[in-house]
Amino acid sequence: MSSTKIQLHGKPLLRVLAKNHRMINSVFCEVSIKSHHRVSNVISRTSGPSSGSLTSVSVGTDERPFLRGDGNGRFGRFGGTFVPETLMSRLRDLEEELDFVLSDHEFQEELTTALRDYVGRETPLYFAGRLTEHYKNISRTTGDGPEIYLKREDLGHSGSHKMNNALAQAMIARRLGCGRVVAATGAGQHGVATAAACAKLSLECTVFMGTADIEKQSSNVLSMKLLGAQVTSVEGTFQDASSEAIRNWVGNLETTYYLSGTVVGPHPSPVMVRQFQSVIGKETRRQAIQLWGGKPDVLVACVGSGSNALGLFHEFVGDEDVRLVGVEAAGMGLDSGKHSATLAVGDVGVYHGSMSYLLQDDQGQILRPHSIGVGLEYPGVGPEISFLKETERVEFYTATDKEAIQACMLLSRLEGIIPALEASHALAFLDKLVPILHDGAKVIVNCSGRGDKDIDTLIQRGRPSSCS
Repeated sequence: MSSTKIQLHGKPLLRVLAKNHRMINSVFCEVSIKSHHRVSNVISRTSGPSSGSLTSVSVGTDERPFLRGDGNGRFGRFGGTFVPETLMSRLRDLEEELDFVLSDHEFQEELTTALRDYVGRETPLYFAGRLTEHYKNISRTTGDGPEIYLKREDLGHSGSHKMNNALAQAMIARRLGCGRVVAATGAGQHGVATAAACAKLSLECTVFMGTADIEKQSSNVLSMKLLGAQVTSVEGTFQDASSEAIRNWVGNLETTYYLSGTVVGPHPSPVMVRQFQSVIGKETRRQAIQLWGGKPDVLVACVGSGSNALGLFHEFVGDEDVRLVGVEAAGMGLDSGKHSATLAVGDVGVYHGSMSYLLQDDQGQILRPHSIGVGLEYPGVGPEISFLKETERVEFYTATDKEAIQACMLLSRLEGIIPALEASHALAFLDKLVPILHDGAKVIVNCSGRGDKDIDTLIQRGRPSSCS
């Protein structure tokens, strides 16, 4: 494994790069694509040229362009639509509908009203004063140090950022005439958000969830059932539940809508989820201007498959003076084999319908991910996240289970906010980040979910009693 040093304001941090890229087995609904020739055919037939020509667009208030997707769901070599022909018509319908609703005044007005009155947007940009003081005291001999802010997605309805996307997609499902919605969930946050959105819009809802996650996230399972959803257990974890949900959708295309919770899968799902989550970054830009009259210096978010990170980052990708930092789950350590650090040690392949970085063995078989934050347990990342890694626009690091738990406890004790263990990975990286930032730097961490669901896990790991 190779490594290199990157600079944060003149001081180096070790950054682990992926091994040499390999085009090996790829999976959609457990159907492998093994030959290079066949992969190329799928690209040209379903996604336009495989060269991935890009369109340059302006972003936010920065006039400097940055390379975005090509409009067909490809980001450089990543993305695409690696699916059976039977799905192509439904995906084209979805893409056409997405293009329409993004510019339809009536849809946008209904969504904006629901995000405000039902979800509770906009969510606060909160100055974490005691956390800021903590890092000043432990890492500074002089100066005031950076200021730390939290984007409080944990305060939104259902307790995470997931509702932003679930509500919008449920509205699309209704427009397409689908009376039934299926979804897969790991930590249960997307499942709860989908169940709530379906209840609001009078849609039947089935959520697939791995048996291991059901055991860990019992409170969210009960919430989904209370909201009227059918929770179907699948042997395994989130990746197994995702495969089963997709399989169920494929068998019921005329009546069923697959509500993706993150920025993976075949086009247009990754772009659609990112678009509906981008409200996070848009609010953040506006709030930063209101609070201190400028942009943030650093944005930090945890990275599982990428929805909360892209939701925050996307607005600022064109602002090259804003650092974007993603933090993956190192689990029990990168050398242990028990982690979800796809970008740190993964390779390129195809899974669940698109090309991206994956955790896979030398034969191309998908590896089982691990994280104390079960919402980060997915063996891949989205194509846009993969592209942002390869272009080095976003810096990616890792935090272990132990570091995430410590960060969760720290924020709980200092600010009275219990973050989800997923978001705690982003908070954990502050230990390494804050000491090398200049005085007055504005750091925003996406607190993507609340930690009520993780109390049992914390108790099982000997917290919070050991911290009293």
